[in-house]
Amino acid sequence: MLRRDPSHPPGHPGGSREGSEAHRRNAIAGVCLLAAVTAMLIGGQATSAPGFGLAGERLAVTVLTAAVAVVLAMTIVLRLRPAVLPRRWDTGRVQAVLLGLAIVPALVLDAISKGGSPAVAVVMFAIGAAAVRHPLSRSLPVLLLALTGLGAVTMGLMSPVAPAGPADRGVSLGVSLCVVFTVAYAIRQRRAATAAQAGEAVLAERARIAREIHDILAHSLSAQIVHLEGARLLLRADRSQEALDRVERARELAKNGLEEARRAVAALRDDTPPLPAALDALAEEFREATGRECTLDIRGPRRRLPPEIELAMIRTAQEAVTNVRRHAPGSPAAVRLDFRGGECELEVVNPPSDAPGTPGGGYGLVGMRERAELLGGTLEAGEVEDGFRVRLRVPA
Repeated sequence: MLRRDPSHPPGHPGGSREGSEAHRRNAIAGVCLLAAVTAMLIGGQATSAPGFGLAGERLAVTVLTAAVAVVLAMTIVLRLRPAVLPRRWDTGRVQAVLLGLAIVPALVLDAISKGGSPAVAVVMFAIGAAAVRHPLSRSLPVLLLALTGLGAVTMGLMSPVAPAGPADRGVSLGVSLCVVFTVAYAIRQRRAATAAQAGEAVLAERARIAREIHDILAHSLSAQIVHLEGARLLLRADRSQEALDRVERARELAKNGLEEARRAVAALRDDTPPLPAALDALAEEFREATGRECTLDIRGPRRRLPPEIELAMIRTAQEAVTNVRRHAPGSPAAVRLDFRGGECELEVVNPPSDAPGTPGGGYGLVGMRERAELLGGTLEAGEVEDGFRVRLRVPA
C-alpha cells in the first residue's frame, strides 16, 4: 500500500501532472539551497581561522567540515533521487535524521572557529528546513538536539578546545534557533492551511458541477418523461399524430438538455465565450425559434466575470427567454446586461401576450433564485407595467 510522505504538508498535490511539476520544482529549489549552504560552509571555513589543515585545530576543522558537507551531500542525493533508498524506508524520516546529524558537528565546528563561523548558518538552515518540510514529531526533536548540543558546546563538553565563548552568546544563539524554528513552522502551517483551502475549493467546485448537471438533467428528463408518457397514452387511443407531436417535443427537450449540459461544462472549464457573446447567441436563437425580436442592450465597461457568475447569468437568461416562449408565445423579449462597479445586473423583460401560454409550476424561478442566493445576489421576478420582468443582480 502506498503511503503519503509525511514530510509534505497536507493537501500536497502529488497525483496530477501540475502537482508533480510543482514537486519537482520544489525539489530542485531545495537542492540549490543545500548546495549553496554547502559551498558557503566550505568557503567560509577555508578563509576563516584556524582554516583547514592536517594537525591540531586545523585537522578538527577539516574533519568536521567534511562531515557536515557529506551529510548535506547525502541530503541532496535524497532530494534528487529518493529511489536510492529501499522502498520500505521512509525518505522523509531519513532526511530529518540527516538534518539532525549535520547539526552536531556544525556546532562543534562553530566552537572551534575563531571570530565566528558559517557553521552557524548550517545549524539555522537545518532547523528551518526541518520545521518547514517535516511534521512536528520530526522537526521538534531536531530543535531539541540543536539546543542540547549548543548547551554542551557552550559549557565545553563537546568542544576539543576551551568552552565556546561567553554564555550570553550561547543564549542568544539558542533564542535565534527557536525564532527560526517558530517562523519556519508557521510557514509550514500556513502552507497546510492554504492547501486545505484549495482542497475545500475543489470539493465546492465538484459540488457546484454536480448541482449544475443535476439541474439540467432533472429539468430535461422530467419533461421528456411527461411527453413520452403522454405519447404512450395517445398511441393507445389511436391518436398517432398527437403522439408524434409529443415525441417531437421530447426529442427537442433531449436536444436542448444536451446542449445546456455542454454549455455548463464549457463554463465550468473556463472556456465559455464572454457573457455578452453568449447572450447574443441566446438572443439569435430566440429570434430564429420564434420569429420575434429579442433585443440585447449591454451597458458599462465589458469585463470577464468569474465562471460561476457568468454561468448563473447565462442560465438565468436561458430560463427567462424560455419562459417567454412558453408562457407568452408570440411576444418579443428584451435582454439588458449592465456592468456596474462592484456588481452586474441582468434583466429580461417581455410584454404580455394575447395567446394563451403553457402553465408551469414555477420551479424554474425557484432554481434561478437559489442560484442567485448562492452567489450572494438577488433575483426579482414578477409582473411590471409593461409585462413580465426577471432581474438578476450579483456582486462581481
